[in-house]
Amino acid sequence: METASFIGFFKTLLYIMAFYYIFKFLARIFLPILLKKAVEKAGSNFQQQQQTKDNSWNKTSSAGDIYYKPPTSGNPKSTKKVGDYVDYEEID
Repeated sequence: METASFIGFFKTLLYIMAFYYIFKFLARIFLPILLKKAVEKAGSNFQQQQQTKDNSWNKTSSAGDIYYKPPTSGNPKSTKKVGDYVDYEEID
């Protein structure tokens, strides 16, 4: 059975600190590049969706057509009455 030593603790602490600073350094280099790529990809996807939507709208509508959609139900939705209004008065 091995016992914990000061040297082992110091090595572990040194490895944790080295990993932290290396990760921090690499994140400063690569994180802006990755974020830029993600923003560009999201922008291109947005533009592609807008173009598809615009193209589908132009195909379905023409200049002289008028479309009318009648209401589906004749009765408007009734509101449910939950309870009665009670007015409270302060008693001195």
